Amino acid sequence: MSSSEAPAAVKPVPGLHEDGSPERLAIDTIRTLSMDAVQKANSGHPGTPMALAPVGWTIWSQFLRYDPAHADWPNRDRFVLSVGHASMLLYSLIHLAGIEEIGADGEKSGKEAVSLADIEQFRQLSSKTPGHPEYRHTTGVETTTGPLGAGCGNSVGMAIAERWLAARYNKPGFPVYDHDVYVLCGDGDMMEGVSAEAASLAGHLKLSNLCWIYDSNHISIEGGTDLAFDEDVGLRFKAYGWNVLHIDDANDTGAIAAALRTFRETNDKPTFIVVHSVIGWGSPKAGSEKAHGEPLGEDNVRATKKAYGWPEDKSFYVPDGVAEAFKASIVERGRPLRDEWVAMMDRYRAEHPELAAELDLLLKDELPADWDADIPEFPADEKGLASRDSSGKVLNALVKRVPWVVGGSADLAPSTKTDIKGADSFEASNYAGRNFHFGVREHGMGAVVNGMALSHLRSYGSTFLVFLDYMRAPVRLSAIMELGAVWVFTHDSIGVGEDGPTHQPIEHLATMRAIPGLDTIRPGDANEVAWAWRAALEKADRPTALVLSRQALPTLDRSKYASAEGVMKGGYVLADCDGEPEVILMATGSELALVAAAHETLKGQGVRSRVVSMPSWFRFELQDQEYQDAVLPPGVHARVAVEMAGSMGWDRYVGRASTGGRTITMSTFGASAPLAKLQDKYGFTSDNVAKVAREAMEAAS
Repeated sequence: MSSSEAPAAVKPVPGLHEDGSPERLAIDTIRTLSMDAVQKANSGHPGTPMALAPVGWTIWSQFLRYDPAHADWPNRDRFVLSVGHASMLLYSLIHLAGIEEIGADGEKSGKEAVSLADIEQFRQLSSKTPGHPEYRHTTGVETTTGPLGAGCGNSVGMAIAERWLAARYNKPGFPVYDHDVYVLCGDGDMMEGVSAEAASLAGHLKLSNLCWIYDSNHISIEGGTDLAFDEDVGLRFKAYGWNVLHIDDANDTGAIAAALRTFRETNDKPTFIVVHSVIGWGSPKAGSEKAHGEPLGEDNVRATKKAYGWPEDKSFYVPDGVAEAFKASIVERGRPLRDEWVAMMDRYRAEHPELAAELDLLLKDELPADWDADIPEFPADEKGLASRDSSGKVLNALVKRVPWVVGGSADLAPSTKTDIKGADSFEASNYAGRNFHFGVREHGMGAVVNGMALSHLRSYGSTFLVFLDYMRAPVRLSAIMELGAVWVFTHDSIGVGEDGPTHQPIEHLATMRAIPGLDTIRPGDANEVAWAWRAALEKADRPTALVLSRQALPTLDRSKYASAEGVMKGGYVLADCDGEPEVILMATGSELALVAAAHETLKGQGVRSRVVSMPSWFRFELQDQEYQDAVLPPGVHARVAVEMAGSMGWDRYVGRASTGGRTITMSTFGASAPLAKLQDKYGFTSDNVAKVAREAMEAAS
C-alpha cells in the first residue's frame, strides 16, 4: 500500500463491542493472539500483553516513526519491551505492522519478520518467537530483554547514542538524527537496581528523547507487589529529574495519546508515564498473579474471548482488515519520513561528503582503512608500563581515526586510564563529548554501553575487574546480542596489593571465560595490549573484555621474543628451545614476564622449556587443531600454567596432575600487603615456577 492510500476497512466481528471500532478490534486481536500463543505453548506470560495492548497499539499506530519495509532505518524510533516476558505483545505488534524480515546478511529476505505461523510456534525450538525477545534473531526486536531492567538501561544508551550522533552529524537543514526511544516497563523493572541507575543518569543528562511507560499493575509472580514494594515510583522519578505523568486506566487510549503528545513536546527532561492497568484484563484471572506467568487455561481463554465479544472457537484469529489498517497507520506516517530522510541524505553527501563517508562506515560497522595506523609500538623496557597505562596510550591513538569510539568509566577513569585526552565530557550541555561519566553505577553502565552499541557506536565501559560482579549481566547480554562493546577491566589480580581481598579478583577471569562469545584478553605487556585493542575493534559483532594490570609490566624485547601479533590467535609461542621442549610454561598478563624469567633459569640448568603466551583462550580455541598442536604439542605432558587467579579452566591445557600438569594459581582469596610480599606468599616467583616445572617433568617421565 502506498502512503497516499487510505487504510483498509476493518470488518467488525459480530457481537464485538457495540461500535466494532477498528481500535478495539486491533487491541483485542493483540490480546487474543497473546493468550492463544501462550496457551498453545503451555508456557509464557499472557497477562501483561492483555493489559498493555492498548498502550502498544497507541504507540505504534499513532506515534512510532517507523517504516515496516525498512526496519534498519537509522533514524527510526526505537521501541523497547523491557518487560521481556510479555514478548507476545511485541510479536503481535511486529506481525500486525507487517515488518519485513532482514536476514543475517543484512539483506531483505522477502518474508514477514513474524508471521501468524511464527506466532503459533511461540516458545518452540528454532522459532522466530522465543520466550523473550532476542536481538538479531527476530527483525523488529531492538534489544534482547530477559533480565528485568536490562531494557530500561539499554534504552538510556540508545537515547544517549541519538544525542551523540545528532551532535556530530546533524548540520543546518540536515536533521540526520532526531528519533525517540519508547520503553514499556513494569513493577519488576522498577524493583531492579539497574533501572534506578539508568534512570538517574538519564535525568542528569536531560534525555528528552526518552519515554518510559510504566505498567503499574501491582502484581508479581508471588502475589501483590505490596509483599515487597510499596513506594511511590512517580515521586522517585520526579527526584531523578523526569517529567512524570499519570494515566488511571490502561484502556484509555485517549489519555495515553495525550501523555505521549506531552512527551513529544517536552524538550528538557525524559518522560515517565505511570499507567495503571489490570493484568489479564477481561479474563476470569484478571488482577491476579495467576494471570502473570502461566497459561490462562482453555476454559478461561474461551470465557475471556466471550467477554471481548470474540469468536470463542477460533484461535490465532485476525479479523479481516485489522492487520492492513494497523500497518497502514504506521506506513502512512513512517514511510514518507524515511523517504524524506533518504532524499535528504543524498543532498547531505553532496554538501558534507567527509561526514557522510564516516557515517557510512559507522552504519556498516566498519572501520577506516588506516584506523590503527597511529597505534604505537612500544620499545623494550625492563621497567615497563602497567597494562592499564599502555591501554590508555593505545586508546588515545586509535580514537583519532575512529571518532565513534566513545565511552568512559564508572567513576574510575583516572585509574582505568580510559579518558580520551583533549575530548569534552558528554553532558546535557554538550552532547558532542566523547568522555562518558557513568558514575558509580557498574550495572547501569554496562546496560547503557550495550544500548550505545546497538546504535552502532563502538562503545566501551571500564571499571576494576572485581566489580565485574556488579555488571556481569550486561556483559553476558553483550555476548548474547553479539555486540562490539569493549569492557575494560583493570586492577586485574592480587597485584592490587594493599587494597586487600575485597579488591583482588580471583574467580572473575573464569567467570568471563565461561561466557560463550566473549573474547576475554589478558595481555602480558604493552605490545600485547596494542594487539588486544586491534582484536577488540576488528570485530563489531563480538564483545571483548580487556583485562589489565595496575602494576607495571616489563615490555618484552621482541627482537628476542616472538611478535605480539600472536595475540590475534589467542595463544602463541613466545620463547622456545632447540628441539622438542621438555616442559611448557604458560601464562597470561602480568605473569608472562615471570615465566619468561623462569625459562631463562631453566635454560641455564640445561632444561628445554617453551614459553606460551595465552592472552585469549577464546581466540586460541578458534584456531584449527594443527595450530593448537603446534603451540602445545600433544606429546609434551609436562606443563605449568601461571596466573594470579583461580585455576578453573586451565586443566584443558595443562592436563592431569598425574601426567605432569601443574598450575600456580590462587585457591584462596588474597590478602592486604605489598605486591612483592604477596608474590612470595602465593608462589608467584620465577624460582618457584622453575621448581614446579621440574616437578612437572618428573611426574611426566
